[in-house]
Amino acid sequence: MIYQVYPRSFADTNGDGVGDLPGVTAHLDHIASLGVDGVWLSPFFTSPMKDFGYDVADYCDVDPVFGTLADFDRLIARAHQLGLKIITDLVFAHTSDKHVWFAESRQSRSGPKADWYVWADAKPDGSPPSNWQSVFGGPAWTWDARRGQYYMHNFLPEQPQLNLHNPAVQDSLLEVARFWLDRGVDGFRFDAINFSMHDPKLTDNPPLPPGGPRTRPFDFQDKVHNQSQPGIVDFLARIRALTDSYGGRFSVAEVAGDHAEREMQAFTRGEGHLNSAYGFLYLYAPTLERQLVRMGAEAWHGRDGQGWPSWTFSNHDAPRAISRWAGGRDLNAMARMAMLLLMTLRGNVFIYQGEELALPQGEVPFDRLVDPEAIANWPRTLGRDGARTPIPWRADQPWAGFSTVEPWLPLDPRHVDLAVDRQEADPHAMLHVTRRLVALRKSHPALVRGEMHMLESDGDILCFERVSDDERLVCVFNLGHEPAPWSPPEGMQVVEAVNLATPPRGALPPMAGVVLRRVAG
Repeated sequence: MIYQVYPRSFADTNGDGVGDLPGVTAHLDHIASLGVDGVWLSPFFTSPMKDFGYDVADYCDVDPVFGTLADFDRLIARAHQLGLKIITDLVFAHTSDKHVWFAESRQSRSGPKADWYVWADAKPDGSPPSNWQSVFGGPAWTWDARRGQYYMHNFLPEQPQLNLHNPAVQDSLLEVARFWLDRGVDGFRFDAINFSMHDPKLTDNPPLPPGGPRTRPFDFQDKVHNQSQPGIVDFLARIRALTDSYGGRFSVAEVAGDHAEREMQAFTRGEGHLNSAYGFLYLYAPTLERQLVRMGAEAWHGRDGQGWPSWTFSNHDAPRAISRWAGGRDLNAMARMAMLLLMTLRGNVFIYQGEELALPQGEVPFDRLVDPEAIANWPRTLGRDGARTPIPWRADQPWAGFSTVEPWLPLDPRHVDLAVDRQEADPHAMLHVTRRLVALRKSHPALVRGEMHMLESDGDILCFERVSDDERLVCVFNLGHEPAPWSPPEGMQVVEAVNLATPPRGALPPMAGVVLRRVAG
């Protein structure tokens, strides 16, 4: 189990309104108390912050807003003292346009780094080389007068696309990974890794069939040529060989898009690619439905050669799950059910900061938005800022103990009452429920590595079993708004339950979850 920290919003120690690495170090005890195994740190590298760290200007240094390399070393040392692994985010599909590699690449078509990025001539009419569109809106190409060519960017124009078809680029990125491995990190999460290679022929993307939400030109295309290229798996094999050479290191791919499931399977196949991958099956789902869980279970059923999945319900890129799924119901009850469900799925578990506190999506007014996607698509999308608001530590302090000054994003007043200190004092709070459910998962082999089989159920009842050599657990959830007919099978006893005051007899309350085990004898 891994806890994701978005450093900008975790804890500010130097009074500038932005979270930093010393702030993470100061609260590692809180993370360790949850019972998780490790921490994933979102980017803290040198960056102009056009995309808040996912536009990297120096892969091997810490941005001053977050601290120093010495601060990172102290964080690693303290985490390891507490038995926590540290996983860092690596962004290998693109860099910042302020990276020295790009500065050299744009100067000349014949220099040493001329083809380290994706450059192409204009069409005869001066238009971009292909119809590819960027995630943040508009063409995936920007004209550069220095070279008299277009450069490619799947995201912001300030995030030029690296050319990973070039072996020298791959070698340099592997050296970046080696730098952090030598510094003691325990693994990596590879951001948007399915965007890391393009079709060198620059073939136009075909249109997608009608249907689904479309707020950007990007949503109209089947992105089969500006991403999802077969050479990616060979590069991932090189990464795996490097991490294996250090022993006990972990690698996980982030994969989003129309073909995410296929790519996740390819990126983790066998023992020669990444250890795991997670997609967006749950991250953008507007409702929590039985079919969603069935899709994940059937796709990752454990056939020979198949990799190992990872699951997360919330992260820094998606609106918080309980706000998406509650549908007018009690947010705290939804948080409890969602946490129990997450802990019972087959695969690795990622908990996003604030989920242990049942934080809802933060309210951020338009004039305080900083997310470029949210600003561009306002008000059609919620954007990412609401999932990135500061963590509340102490309810009685200014800005709930996150900082001594106004934070970079506003603190939602609803979050103050959910502060860590208040929940520590309340044995029934979500914080204690989270610790209990994490311990549940770790204490049952069937939940850690067991098989997962969907069971027949009706209406809004979700039912599946987790099976290992030593035990069989049945997990049941009422995903609906009303009580649903259900009784526990004969010979089964309750191991864990949420939103359930008494053992179920004929009906399961809405948002109730229960784990049962067969009684011996």
